[in-house]
Amino acid sequence: MAGVTDQPFRLLCRQHGAALTPSEMLTSNIQLWNTEKNRLRRQHTGETSPRVIQIAGSDPDMMAQAARLNVEQGAQIIDINMGCPAKKVLKKAAGSALLQNEQLVKNILNAVVKAVSVPVSLKIRTGWNPANRNGTTIAKIAEEAGVMSLAVHGRTRECMFRGDVEYDTIAAIKQAVNIPVFANGDIDSPQKAASVLTHTGADGIMIGRAAQGRPWIFQEIDYYLKHKKLLIEPTLSKQLNLIGTHLQDLYNFYGDFKGVLIARKHVAWYCQNLSEHLSFRACFNKLNEPQQQRDALHNYFSTLEDFSCKKAAA
Repeated sequence: MAGVTDQPFRLLCRQHGAALTPSEMLTSNIQLWNTEKNRLRRQHTGETSPRVIQIAGSDPDMMAQAARLNVEQGAQIIDINMGCPAKKVLKKAAGSALLQNEQLVKNILNAVVKAVSVPVSLKIRTGWNPANRNGTTIAKIAEEAGVMSLAVHGRTRECMFRGDVEYDTIAAIKQAVNIPVFANGDIDSPQKAASVLTHTGADGIMIGRAAQGRPWIFQEIDYYLKHKKLLIEPTLSKQLNLIGTHLQDLYNFYGDFKGVLIARKHVAWYCQNLSEHLSFRACFNKLNEPQQQRDALHNYFSTLEDFSCKKAAA
């Protein structure tokens, strides 16, 4: 997820049970790699193996070159994005726009797989629109090209994130190929994860939006799948420590100024289900210094803990 899964967030998710944490989507146009945004998206020094870099584009040669250079810089898996529905990506005929052109999909996959010695994975949707669900065909093309695994978001590009997820389509894709298939879309609880795995027969699941503000969801799902019991949610004190560590990593990674700005959206996600989160968020978003943010978080969680204790005593 561009703008979310930067290195600090990936490290946090790995620490809390995520098995693979692909990078933010990186353009295959290497002429743009010297911008600060793309330089940071290529940063994976110190991350736990395997290090996964996700690339996007529509030109087979450029995609192959981008893949090679990323491997030279330490990428251990190349992930190709053919699932992003964002308009700015579609305008470049990349992301899920590629699902309209099966021959171009084949050319890109063949070029990238031949260009690198590391595994190549692919992220797709079920098709371009409900009238053109060609996810099974794309999956077969990917397998024939040598792609090692496939993640499927169970909606078409046109559906964006609206409507029900097509778990039946994911199941059909799983049956059509012999490579591992990961189910994605609206998996927001351990129970839902177990249900989707059973329904689709998928080899694993991919979590996206549900991890925003809840990176411990990976531990919860892993525990539930192994023990058939729910893991107790982190206490407010543990959540505060986790958020504090995340914010410090953001300040270190981006610098104080940009780190403070990026911290705002993450804190909004962390607090979205807590009491008085709207008023807290309004105040927090006015703060411009790291220490101010740390103090505000400490005061907010202290108030929540006091309220929780009084409620329990009553």
